Amino acid sequence: MKKQPNIIFLILTAALYIVGVLMIFSASPSLALKLGDSFYYLKRHIFYSILGFFGLYYAFNLDLNKLKKLAPWLLIVSLGLLLALNLPGVGKTMGGATRWMDLYFFSFQPAELAKFSMVLFLAVTLSAKGGGPACRQAGIKDFFKGLFPQLVLVGLISLIIIKQPDMGTALSIAGTSFIMFFVAGARMGHLLFILGIGAAAVLGLSVSSPYRMRRLLAYLDPWSDPLNVGFHIIQSLLAIGSGGLFGLGLGNSRQKFFYLPQQYADFIFAVLCEELGFIGAAGLIVLFLAFFISGIRIASQSKDAFSQLLASGLIAMFAVQTFMNLMVVTGLLPTTGIPLPFISYGGTALIINLFSAGLILNISRGTK
Repeated sequence: MKKQPNIIFLILTAALYIVGVLMIFSASPSLALKLGDSFYYLKRHIFYSILGFFGLYYAFNLDLNKLKKLAPWLLIVSLGLLLALNLPGVGKTMGGATRWMDLYFFSFQPAELAKFSMVLFLAVTLSAKGGGPACRQAGIKDFFKGLFPQLVLVGLISLIIIKQPDMGTALSIAGTSFIMFFVAGARMGHLLFILGIGAAAVLGLSVSSPYRMRRLLAYLDPWSDPLNVGFHIIQSLLAIGSGGLFGLGLGNSRQKFFYLPQQYADFIFAVLCEELGFIGAAGLIVLFLAFFISGIRIASQSKDAFSQLLASGLIAMFAVQTFMNLMVVTGLLPTTGIPLPFISYGGTALIINLFSAGLILNISRGTK
């Protein structure tokens, strides 16, 4: 009989979710009024939460052996949905990017499913090749047999997502995959080679696209074009700086009134800094760090290689997204669309995040 799940991880997940609800409640009304209901985004967030908690409960009770068998099929479905966005009448374009499918009741983002599917597929294939601290064998040490097929798949999915365009999600998938290769026990020389090729590819894609080049220039000097490409990051930094030590108080942000774009989604951390100040922002970062550490402990204590790699991959997925979002919002990375897990508004992301948390809790019941 399995033991109780890791209560600390469950509490940390709940705490992050509650912070997200409070911040969406605070950051979204100004834009929601345009739709005739100041609680429009909050209501939809609650609706997505209900679906997400059903997903968490299902994942918590799921037989992981059955999940392993579904991994290739789930990845095929994710790939098919990503390609379907290019069909007329299927993909929904917002802000110049075609990343969503309109399902009438809500918009579905296939890239979020692809992130999870990639983690699951890598956990299955890498553990089968002897990857993971629990079971190290020669298979994972061989570049062409152990890593190359997975690298091709990661590259293919990343390129499809970049075409949407969505560089942030593609980098998130690539970064998560790299961490999983490391945890699986790949040779350091192979990892450094992959890192070098990846960095060169990102640089090449950035300078070859006028759209990405403008974002790169805005990152280097946002004040050179403060009303166009630099506007986003300047308003974010103004929001962060306005918060001071203790903030203006929950609900008292000024930048959310049509100054800061995406204030309830990708840039919600800037609103949190403005309203809760340095103390509130530091508290959220500590909460995330505790969440990651708790997840790493669960992964390290797992009894089999698949569980170790799956838990490690899901925590890496959360960590890569979190650090990328915080670095973008604070001007340490060029602006790219990547949500803050559990905090940003977004239906597909919230459902996938809660389902993933349920899987980690499931794994925690079988730890040593």
